[in-house]
Amino acid sequence: MKFGVVVFPGSNCDQDLVDALSVGMQQEVVKLWHKDHDLQGCDFILLPGGFSYGDYLRSGAIARFSPIMQEVVQHANRGGYVMGICNGFQILTEAGLLPGALLPNANRKFICDNVYIKPVTNGLLPTRHLDLDKAYKIPVAHGDGRYHADKDTLRKLEDNDQIMFKYSSNIADTHEIYNINGSLLNIAGVANEKKNVFGMMPHPERAVDADLANTDGRAIFESILDMVNA
Repeated sequence: MKFGVVVFPGSNCDQDLVDALSVGMQQEVVKLWHKDHDLQGCDFILLPGGFSYGDYLRSGAIARFSPIMQEVVQHANRGGYVMGICNGFQILTEAGLLPGALLPNANRKFICDNVYIKPVTNGLLPTRHLDLDKAYKIPVAHGDGRYHADKDTLRKLEDNDQIMFKYSSNIADTHEIYNINGSLLNIAGVANEKKNVFGMMPHPERAVDADLANTDGRAIFESILDMVNA
């Protein structure tokens, strides 16, 4: 399994992903430049967090026109795996690879904190081996993370088991914030209809190393690897 991390002007979480995969998970990973048309034989493409192209117009609105995105779209349409984290999630919605949109947080403030999310299903690659009763502590860092979609789309997401994560309270602490940004249905991550494209606002790559005092993100990457390498 070879992973590729796309780097846009303004990406600032690309090295975090590379380190999490190469050092933390012992996987082969390369960086893919936004102007390239070559995915370098990668099986799994990741779009990292940051502020691609300065988040001008809308978050992810310019990055979706990058030359590399033509290849990413074709890869996804062939059934290849793609995952966007934070700004990467925003780019995937702008590119039409994921349903819905990410709007400014309800409080109009940038949120940077550890939050809790719960997997909604075991039917998706990143959640296949997760405990549906567990609240995973995963960092967030975004200003435009409020998931929005029309009623029909939300119903389809629920009916087709496409909701990947929802924001949750910490089971042990009833005072923990439940919905941090106003996302509809508390959605923190979704998949496409074919279930090979995934997006989430929280940053699992920042919760892989014990030195960061949080390793809950490892379970998400382990779930991906267990399925793909099976």
